[in-house]
Amino acid sequence: MKKTSVLNQLKISTNKSTGLIERPSLLGETETNAVDIRTLEKITSAETPRQSNALDHFVEEEGLTFAGKHLMLDLWGASRLDDLQFIKTTLEQSVNECGATLLHIYLHRFTENGGVSGVALLAESHISIHTWPERNYAAVDVFMCGDASPTPAVPVLRQAFQPTSIQLGDHKRGILT
Repeated sequence: MKKTSVLNQLKISTNKSTGLIERPSLLGETETNAVDIRTLEKITSAETPRQSNALDHFVEEEGLTFAGKHLMLDLWGASRLDDLQFIKTTLEQSVNECGATLLHIYLHRFTENGGVSGVALLAESHISIHTWPERNYAAVDVFMCGDASPTPAVPVLRQAFQPTSIQLGDHKRGILT
């Protein structure tokens, strides 16, 4: 089936001026929710989604089929955000706990404030981190497809960076049904 016919069936179009993909029923909606630190226990104990039978590594969970689960974490009051080796080790531990396959870790330290940006590139997608040590803040994305589950990364990140508060967004990417 041609790409354009699939996009038409899903009512998805490309904005020619911006190049962005648009789906009118989703414009202006958000599925991220702030979650207080007490609620994290429920989220991190969630069952690992089942992989669909297709070779595309889509996930089946709660009656939906989707590309993967994307967790977005805001860590406030966090520590060790300028420690490059510690961040690398924490990313490696997160990957292992999630049952993912590490391909490579790329990290960059910014000299003006000591902040770090980096990504753990995974066969199942990625974990990225951006830190602002001067604000004791880190933004972390954990996106995974297939049998890997991003939720076990949350307690690893919480233990490592000891934030005083965590805001957590949970988004299912590429929902088909």
